[in-house]
Amino acid sequence: MNKRPANKTTEEAPPRAWQRMLSGRRLDLLDPSPLDIEIADIAHGLARVARWNGQTDGEHAFSVAEHSLLVEAIVGDLEPALDHKGRLAALIHDAPEYVIGDLISPFKAALAFDYREFETKLLAAIHIRFGLPAELTPEAAKLIKRADKIAAYYEATGLAGFSRAEARRFFGQPKGLSPALVNRLSHLSPLPAAEVEGKFLRRFGELAR
Repeated sequence: MNKRPANKTTEEAPPRAWQRMLSGRRLDLLDPSPLDIEIADIAHGLARVARWNGQTDGEHAFSVAEHSLLVEAIVGDLEPALDHKGRLAALIHDAPEYVIGDLISPFKAALAFDYREFETKLLAAIHIRFGLPAELTPEAAKLIKRADKIAAYYEATGLAGFSRAEARRFFGQPKGLSPALVNRLSHLSPLPAAEVEGKFLRRFGELAR
């Protein structure tokens, strides 16, 4: 008996590459459009994505949203004259993680595909959505990277069980911060998701205004 021919339409249908957000938007991960990006979705997602794969002290996970608020504060402390757009770029520097999660650095290094290119493409769409250049200047990118490493140092030593010597080896020794901010960074406390989501949205509103 002859077998019925396979349904080519079904067999060749591409896998779903979009994610539905709570706002109702459908974000195509392979070709992200700025029109499908909403700050409420970003804040909601980042507040529920754990830094350090959740391996931190405290009742709650230390979220990417809370980390993002720290990085924005550090950038402002390092460069007090930085304009609102520069600080906004710092606040949303990890925004792609509301879709793709916070992959720890060792896992990124082990991935077979170009994860960084994928992340950069999504971040460019997010920047355009909120009136920022798709690609930051080298100076701005360097400043945010410096602040990111400073935040990671204090998170590592205060929440993730790293010794200071170990943290210095991976993230460098933090320098150039005001005593008030050093005190804040030295007493990190993971916040509930709903609380940090609200803080992130309020800060975004202040900077985007």
